[in-house]
Amino acid sequence: MRVIITLACTQCKQRNYTTSKNKRTHSDRIELKKFCKFCNAHLPHRETR
Repeated sequence: MRVIITLACTQCKQRNYTTSKNKRTHSDRIELKKFCKFCNAHLPHRETR
């Protein structure tokens, strides 16, 4: 039930990270604070479709 998702920066919209999540326990989109090398800062990254 785990799927691979892509995380995109909320400020510059660059897709920087890939990770996996369990759709059974986290059905909504996740948001993690990660480092964006394009913005050179720690910013929230949201799951993209």
